[in-house]
Amino acid sequence: MIDTTGTAEERAAVAAATDGELRLHDPAVRASADGVRLFDPEFVEVGASGRRWTYEEMVAALPTLHGGADSPRIEVSALRGVLLAPDLVHLTYESVIAGRRARRSSLWRKGAGDTGWRLYYHQGTPVPEG
Repeated sequence: MIDTTGTAEERAAVAAATDGELRLHDPAVRASADGVRLFDPEFVEVGASGRRWTYEEMVAALPTLHGGADSPRIEVSALRGVLLAPDLVHLTYESVIAGRRARRSSLWRKGAGDTGWRLYYHQGTPVPEG
């Protein structure tokens, strides 16, 4: 859900980050240069497995991770976003991948110039069954 309160600039920033996040769940984007361009060069992730990923590791593995062409789809629910600063959006949502639920948090940073919004930080936390 995109917050419909706030200024047009705030809503546009949250919408851009949301679009980027959801595009990264598309197998065609994950396997393309477009997917790579959605990551900030300083990107870091702490996955639901507890593994820490760097930009280089994520870019190399992205086409083969969940959500890729030959793996389970990523189901997203309860997506919310908020503009924390003019160049920083925080997204939260829940995902289900092959029956495993996780709560997710992403920070999207707007680059200088014309680089657009890029995923700067992502964390997944498993949701216990039941």
